[in-house]
Amino acid sequence: MCGISGMVNLNGQATQQDQIIAMMREMKHRGPNDEGFFIEGNTGLGFVRLSILDLSAAGHQPMFSRDERYVIIFNGEIYNYIELREELAGEYSFKSNTDTEVLLAGYLKWGEALQDRLNGMWALAIYDRREKSLFISRDRFGIKPLYYFLDSQQLIFASEFSSILKVLPHKPGANDQIIFDYLTFNRTNHTENTFFDGIKKLQHGHCMNVRNGQVAIRRWYDLTSRIGKPFTTTEDFRETLEAAIQIRMRSDVPVGACLSGGLDSATIVSLIQQMPQFKNVHSFSAVYGAGQQGDESDFINEFRDSLENMHFINPTAASLFNDLDAFVRALEEPVPSTSIYALFRVMELAKDTVTVLQNGQGADELLAGYDYFFGFFFKELLLSMRWMHLAKELKHYSAKHRSAFALKYLAFLLLPTALRLKGRVASKNFVNEDFSRRFDGDTRNVLADKLYGSTSLRDALVNHFEYKFEHMLIWGDHCSMWYSLELRFPFLDYRLVERALALPLEQVMNQGMTKYILREAMKGVIPEKIRTRRDKMGFSTPEAQWFREQPFRGMIEEILNSNRLRERGYIDPRKAGNLYQRHLKGEVDISRDIWKWIHLEKWFEKFID
Repeated sequence: MCGISGMVNLNGQATQQDQIIAMMREMKHRGPNDEGFFIEGNTGLGFVRLSILDLSAAGHQPMFSRDERYVIIFNGEIYNYIELREELAGEYSFKSNTDTEVLLAGYLKWGEALQDRLNGMWALAIYDRREKSLFISRDRFGIKPLYYFLDSQQLIFASEFSSILKVLPHKPGANDQIIFDYLTFNRTNHTENTFFDGIKKLQHGHCMNVRNGQVAIRRWYDLTSRIGKPFTTTEDFRETLEAAIQIRMRSDVPVGACLSGGLDSATIVSLIQQMPQFKNVHSFSAVYGAGQQGDESDFINEFRDSLENMHFINPTAASLFNDLDAFVRALEEPVPSTSIYALFRVMELAKDTVTVLQNGQGADELLAGYDYFFGFFFKELLLSMRWMHLAKELKHYSAKHRSAFALKYLAFLLLPTALRLKGRVASKNFVNEDFSRRFDGDTRNVLADKLYGSTSLRDALVNHFEYKFEHMLIWGDHCSMWYSLELRFPFLDYRLVERALALPLEQVMNQGMTKYILREAMKGVIPEKIRTRRDKMGFSTPEAQWFREQPFRGMIEEILNSNRLRERGYIDPRKAGNLYQRHLKGEVDISRDIWKWIHLEKWFEKFID
């Protein structure tokens, strides 16, 4: 896990060393152990290293192939590097024990087809000194970020926006379309565009080629076409998951695990405990106190008797207020909830104990863990006229869930797209009407259809991977790397993903329960109280109460009354103020919207103004 940056002057002018160094230094937190750069003609590459595998100087980057034709910078981990190394050993003389050198050797043998052989997470760039060409690649699901600025004169790319901003020829403005989607749909990272106008991200599963002053981008991995054969038994599913966890324990530094009290993190911790060499694994959790919104202590405590090394941190309104500047800088783009702040604090908690953490992100997206997936599930049963199945599942749902959320969501999904969109926009009436009218229905309908238009549960899950998931991975990357930590996601092992998305309905949702195959596979493995729990929380915060009290109350009122907010033209101060007064009285909970107002304003102050 590291930070990479680079520049190609498409006009042929020489790249300046001071610019590459400035980009590297701006993200030193991503790589405190080493740094290096390469400059040749119009191309420059920069690198900062967080040492995970082969801690020696042999892992220094930029790294050269043995004939010095190719130069690589690489951020991420290739978990199957040992197997690939064995396959390549007869043709390549290795000088290190790094996965980086395996990438170089693999590229020499397979070229861009190497991507399909990799099990891991990555953003990498390989420069061909003979052909004067550059190849850039990003992993299947977008775990590792890669941003870029491109015009007729140059390509600038990096793991973080801040590195690009350091050398950008002009200060960027804000992308109003992305801000609209953020305020209205709670969406970020759903297109190649970012909050910074003119700076894009290389999409997950895409690669870029730069040659003769031309830049070409193509998709190398399409999840829809890769869905394979489903798991036929819970044992097969469990063995694949165990293999995904075990291969992600490969490291030359300590590995721990996040523990939220939910099914996914409990699964990872429990399966790690079954590995003799890792039975004393360290866990890291955020807690708030009994009865507080977001507190998972009751479930986390199920591990008290089996885990010797449990660590806890208590995020508070005061700590968020004090951390706000660092949090805004670390995330670099606004996020629609304070829940990610809990992860931010967990990373701070872990940084002095471990360097790598396993995380349960991906299971909810893979196995329909969010309640709104019930809406798509019921919709599929309804449209396919499986009346008996629908009636049975509705009965189970009603018996096991105190909320009618899924039924309301089903009704919402059955509305025509235009009405769904109209209702969504109307529910965010704090958005300035003039600003909202700037975005025609066709533009908004494209996003609305991607978010709500699926007619089957599988389509909804695939669309979730494509349009609603990457932001979670990016937030995890930015939070962990701020504290020089690496997050690993076993539920995103492509061998697991491609088969799990092929599962029949009854293995995903059954008897009013989500993630059915995972629950069945974990019988006798994880605490039963966690295995059968019906609610979904994960890392969350008591933000509703936080925003009713000082110090946030004063900040929110100052923002709503400021000329800055009015002049930006995104939020109607009067309507937002009225909503906030209702929130203070406890009549409504609009804490997520309030946070969006705060984070958007602080983002402008940090990066745009």
